[in-house]
Amino acid sequence: MSHAPSEATMAEITKLIGFDTTSRDSNLPLIDYVVGRLEALGIESTLVHNAEGTKANLLATIPAVDGTRTGGIVLSGHTDVVPVDGQVWSSDPFVPEIRDGKLYARGTSDMKSFIAVIMAQLETLAQAPLREPIHLAFSYDEEVGCIGAVGLVAAIAEAGLNPRGCIVGEPTSMRVVRGHKSVNVIRVDFHGVAAHSSLTTQGVNAISAAAEFTRFVHSTAREFTQDGPFDAAFIVPHTTTTVNKIEGGIAINTIPADCTLHFEFRSIAADDPVELIERFRAEAKRIESAMQQQNTDAHVEFEVLAKTPGLDTPEDAEIVALAAELGGTASPDKATYGTEAGLFFNAGIPTVVCGPGDIAQAHAPDEFITLDQIAQCERFIEKLIETLRA
Repeated sequence: MSHAPSEATMAEITKLIGFDTTSRDSNLPLIDYVVGRLEALGIESTLVHNAEGTKANLLATIPAVDGTRTGGIVLSGHTDVVPVDGQVWSSDPFVPEIRDGKLYARGTSDMKSFIAVIMAQLETLAQAPLREPIHLAFSYDEEVGCIGAVGLVAAIAEAGLNPRGCIVGEPTSMRVVRGHKSVNVIRVDFHGVAAHSSLTTQGVNAISAAAEFTRFVHSTAREFTQDGPFDAAFIVPHTTTTVNKIEGGIAINTIPADCTLHFEFRSIAADDPVELIERFRAEAKRIESAMQQQNTDAHVEFEVLAKTPGLDTPEDAEIVALAAELGGTASPDKATYGTEAGLFFNAGIPTVVCGPGDIAQAHAPDEFITLDQIAQCERFIEKLIETLRA
C-alpha cells in the first residue's frame, strides 16, 4: 500500500530544492533559511564556515526536556547537489514536479527530501519532552569529497556533545546500511622536459611517465581482484582503484612536458587507506627518479584531493538496531558509494546510513524519489521522536 507524504513535508522539499546549492555555488541562502526556522522555535544554531565564508555547515541541538544537550542522536545530511550541466531534463530541475507517484527535481533523492522531512517536524521536535537530545548536522560540499563535514564533526567533538549514534540520511531506499568503502581521490602531475619529437633523447616524456603510473594502478587493481582481501557484503567485494582522467601534450610533434593524471581508490575496511596512499606515492617517487636520470629538471607532484574514510559499524551496534526499530529495513549489504558517515564513525560515533530514495537516481537527469519513500521517511522520523520521548 502506497502512502502520500504530508503537505508540510512537500512544502519543505519545494523550498529546499528552490535553493540552487550546486557544490560550486554557495549554500548560505538555504542555511539562512534553516537558521531562521530554528530561531523562530528558540533553537540555537552553530555555523561552521569554509575559509572563504561562502558556505557553512549547521549544527543545532534540540535538548532533552531536562536541558541535557549531550548524548542523543545525530541526524545528518548534506545540503549541496551535483550540477545539471549537460543533462537533458523533462522539467525544471529546481522546481519539483510530480509525475506518476514520483517527485522529480535535482536533490529529491540525494538528499534534500531527508532534510525536508526533518524540517517539517521542527515544531514537533521543539515541543516534544525528549529524554535525550536530537542533533541536526547539515553540511556543505559532500558531493566534492565530504569537505564540509570534516569541520562539522570536529565541532560536535569540540562541543562535547558525545552523541550515542548518528543516522546519515543518504538514499538507501530506507535500508539500514552499516558500511561503505573509503573514497580517496588523488592527482599526480608529471613534469618532464619538452623537445622536438625527432629529438627524443633531449626530452623527458610526461605522458609516458603517466602511462607507466597508469599501468601500476591497473596492476594493483588486478591484485585486489585476485588476492583480496574480500568483504562479501559489497557488490564489488574488494578494494578497487582506477585512473579516470588524463590530460597532457600540446602537439603531435612535441615531446610533452606536462601530464596530469587523476585516479581514485575505494578501500574496504581490511585495507588501510593510509598505507595504500603511501604505496601509490612510492610508485610516483620511483617514476620521478627514473625521469630525473634523463634530466634533473623533471619532477612529479602527488596530491591527495579527497580522503573520505570508510564506514564499518558493527552489526550488533545499538544504532543499527535502533534504525531497524524505527522502520528502516534491516540489510546485510554495504553501500557502493562513500558518505559522510565514515567521518562520524572515525570520531567514535556509531553510525548508519538510512534515508529515502534510490542511489541509482542520484546525479542522473530527471532525478526522482517516489512519494512512498518520502512518506516512509516521515514515519521513521516520527517514530524516532516518539521513541525518545521522556
